[in-house]
Amino acid sequence: MARVTTEATDAPDGWIPWRKATERALYGPGGFYRRPEGPAGHFRTSVHASALYATAVAALLAETAQSLPGAPEIAFVDMGAGRGELVTAVLAALPGGRLPDGRAVRAWAVERAGRPADLDPRIGWTERPPAGVSGLLFANEWLDNVPVDVVEVDGAGDARYVLVSGADGEERLGDPVSGADARWLERWWPAAGPGSRAEIGRPRDEAWAAAVATLDAGLAVAVDYAHHAGARPPFGTLTGFRGGREVRPVPDGSCDITAHVALDACAGPGAELVSQREALHRLGVSGARPPLALATSDPTAYVRALASAGEAAELTARGGLGDFTWLLQPVPPRAGRDA
Repeated sequence: MARVTTEATDAPDGWIPWRKATERALYGPGGFYRRPEGPAGHFRTSVHASALYATAVAALLAETAQSLPGAPEIAFVDMGAGRGELVTAVLAALPGGRLPDGRAVRAWAVERAGRPADLDPRIGWTERPPAGVSGLLFANEWLDNVPVDVVEVDGAGDARYVLVSGADGEERLGDPVSGADARWLERWWPAAGPGSRAEIGRPRDEAWAAAVATLDAGLAVAVDYAHHAGARPPFGTLTGFRGGREVRPVPDGSCDITAHVALDACAGPGAELVSQREALHRLGVSGARPPLALATSDPTAYVRALASAGEAAELTARGGLGDFTWLLQPVPPRAGRDA
């Protein structure tokens, strides 16, 4: 953790709240997410771990479409699309870009970085999710990169904003938290005593609600490392990643700045929170080894099935990718609209 001093409560030049510093470091000119190598150059997500992940998402898209019989085409919206890896793989898992019932899929990648030159022309590229569509909106490790403010409780028991220097990541405490931020903390992440820290998830709640609102009908899914009320980490989760390694978070554009997500605060009416392990099991990704008899009857098929089982085991492993939380938010058809 960076050194924290308490001499100053105002923000002098060079000291800014973490939310503003993270916004600049990730998305400003020369920001981390605008670098040419993209996120895949620094860390491996479920999308990169196995094609089984995209196949499972394609199956979820087909399930979602079954609840939308009136929609002539079905949207797949990939939030925080990186360089379009997931949306590309989902289309590849659907022969001809169509669902089993024959309907076409309209694919969108939502990302603040520029469109890759070699991206499939069938994929729309936009900074904001398209409005008025019906289908599946899928946000894989998006919300953890929606910038948030960090707070720390001082010796008097007051929660104060943590200010950071963008040059070296050093910190100091700023003004007391008030208003909507204070109400969010009281509801979702109460102070745990002097020295404890928290990340104010209110911007993520709002970002998720805005994304869900773009759907006329269907399902919205957010997948992230998460924590829940009653089990919040007492010192927060803010950290950095670069080149596949966890590093000290310095908001200078050289590393990813991320924090786990209070997905229970994001959840709207009717939402369900499940582990990735459970979600993928529902979609047929189990990690079960193929029967040994197959090794005799069809050795090639056995080797393929064994490799697939290994990939599925990684996606669903406890203590690893299987510990991600899926927020499943159904979006009923709007009143007066036929989905």
